[in-house]
Amino acid sequence: MDDVAPRGPGSAGPHAGEPHGAESTGSRLNRLRAGVLGANDGIVSTAGVVVGVAATSSSIPVVATAGGAALLAGALSMAAGEYVSVSTQRDTEEALLATERQELAETPDAELEELAGLYEEKGLTPELAREVAVQLTRRDALAAHADAELHLDPDELTSPWEAAVASIVSFTVGGLLPLAAVLLAPVAWRVPVTFVAVVLALVLTGWGSARLGKAPTRRATIRTVVGGAVAMGVTYAIGSLVDVNV
Repeated sequence: MDDVAPRGPGSAGPHAGEPHGAESTGSRLNRLRAGVLGANDGIVSTAGVVVGVAATSSSIPVVATAGGAALLAGALSMAAGEYVSVSTQRDTEEALLATERQELAETPDAELEELAGLYEEKGLTPELAREVAVQLTRRDALAAHADAELHLDPDELTSPWEAAVASIVSFTVGGLLPLAAVLLAPVAWRVPVTFVAVVLALVLTGWGSARLGKAPTRRATIRTVVGGAVAMGVTYAIGSLVDVNV
């Protein structure tokens, strides 16, 4: 047990079998979550504003100004919210890793036994679990404990900038669709055209996000479309009740 076994395709380890530099699942899901949330929010919130304003005004400058302001404010707000939220998550991850580093420095023997116990819980025999724990500890103790205990990769923590950029881009792209639909359609057809365009966009984002996340597509699509349709219906009803022609 004094010699570390060479790494091979079948070697055990937190990242065995992964190509060097491969994108982690957490990083991919982080961008997917931010992108889908941003696109859906951009589509629904911008559509809600332009449909509500279109119910009270036929003026293109008024609708364009309201829609543009909603798009800009929403994109910046979305990006800032994602940055703050993911920064908090990253701070928590870094704090957990710092605690793990301290425990490894102060009580290495206890940490080794703890790691062996975790592998026993996963189904390895006590002898094999300890052997795996020893080998991984010699190679990279922090990575081994982070993977087994915290389900983290110290080299692939969630990125707040990544989430913020994904959010602002996806929100803007999503918001441009209802804005373009309401401005390009004839006055009498603005609301129906925008509604159809938004529903189709929500079908696409709901289905696409489910496919990328390998989740059931029907439930995700229905949930996305119903939420957007309700939001547009409510804002249009409010705009019609106000009935102020600007």
